[in-house]
Amino acid sequence: MSTHTPSKWEEITSADPTHSTRYVERFRTMSADGADIVGEARLVDAMLSRGSRVLDAGCGPGRVGGHLHDVGHTVVGVDVDPVLIEAAEADHPGPTWLVGDLAELDLASREVAAEFDAIVCAGNVVTFLAPSTRVQVLAGFARHLAASGRAVVGFGADRGYAFAEFLTDAEAAGLTADVLLSTWDLRPFTEGSDFLVAVLSRTATR
Repeated sequence: MSTHTPSKWEEITSADPTHSTRYVERFRTMSADGADIVGEARLVDAMLSRGSRVLDAGCGPGRVGGHLHDVGHTVVGVDVDPVLIEAAEADHPGPTWLVGDLAELDLASREVAAEFDAIVCAGNVVTFLAPSTRVQVLAGFARHLAASGRAVVGFGADRGYAFAEFLTDAEAAGLTADVLLSTWDLRPFTEGSDFLVAVLSRTATR
């Protein structure tokens, strides 16, 4: 018997099989129109030496990981939605794109080295997780970080995952919040912020 807990994204796409395709076309249209859709990738790139290893967790159709590959990093992208992975492979060749559940993240079992210099989780991905798997997903991030690596997670308020709860979950998962921002262009986080970008590192062990 399967013990898989469906994410909110899986519930949405199960109820509406056209949802993922519309999502892909939305970003293709934005890109064709010249919209800036890689701001998250620029922040992550600024944190890294050229040629770093990056995990795009919940990569969707590849807009973030694709840009990081284009500027010289080795990128692995993981998403639970095969439609989005297919779009990533078509639109952004070069990275390794994998269908997978972030709650069951074990890249070593798929012959992918686990130690990443950065993990980026953008696009409100954490708000689509099944609540019962949130700590499990964040613990997976901690396991897949290099000793000096950092995870960058961004999501908006009023999406069912309070910022304080996320930070508590991150601590429980073995991650320490090093920097809190309110935007991907480095504006400081305040009590009134309606978006959180958290830069996290593995909690030091004694």
